[in-house]
Order: sequence, then structure tokens, then C-alpha cells
Amino acid sequence: MTEPNRRTLDELSVDVANLYREDVFTDLQVATLRRLTPVRSDGSDDPDREVLFVAETQLMSQVGPVPVSTEIEAASLADAIARFPEAIKAAVERMMDQAREMQRREQSRIITAGPGAIPPAGGPGGKIQLR
Repeated sequence: MTEPNRRTLDELSVDVANLYREDVFTDLQVATLRRLTPVRSDGSDDPDREVLFVAETQLMSQVGPVPVSTEIEAASLADAIARFPEAIKAAVERMMDQAREMQRREQSRIITAGPGAIPPAGGPGGKIQLR
């Protein structure tokens, strides 16, 4: 059985009830905004569904550029532009929180000796034997 978002080539199909037209806006510096306008299968606008906005940028880190992308709740392109900085800041905070959580989990893992590990000093039982 495949996962809901993973399909084999024989299972590929287009969800005609979930089509969007994508318009991309950029300031050619740091901001990219994508406006996803819902459309019907004939390409006409579908006013029964909401327009979606996605903010995108890249931040430089010690290991190179890090892409940041997040949805923006906005009623218009002007609204999305105004909300862009705060949306990106919130997305970066979520990324940092996730990284800290992953680091915390990694540090709290208990490592147990598996097959082939070095036995305790003194052989089985861990006692030192003097002869």
C-alpha cells in the first residue's frame, strides 16, 4: 500500500477539484510571493475557494543558503506583501524550534551496547578476578 501522497506511475491522476493558477511576484532581492488562484478544470477562476499566498526567501547560514517558505493568510497581494516580513520571521522561529527539538531528542537518546560490544571489565558479571 502506498502512502496517500505517494503514488505509483499507474496511479497518477490530476485532482481537477483542486487546481490552482500560480502567479509569482518578486522584488528581485529577497522576497518571492506566490499567489495561488483556484481555478476550474476549464481554467476559469473558481470563486468558491480561497486564494492562497506563499512567502519564500533564502537566508544565508554558515552552511550556505537556507530556503524558507510559508503560507500567508492574506486577503490580497498588498496584504501579503505587508505580512511578508512577519510571516518569514515566524517560519524561521518554527524552523529553529524544530532544530532545537531534534537536537534535544538526539542528545537524550540512550545508547545501549549491542552484539559485538566490548564486554565489561573482568568478564561476565563485571567483577574483577584476582589470581
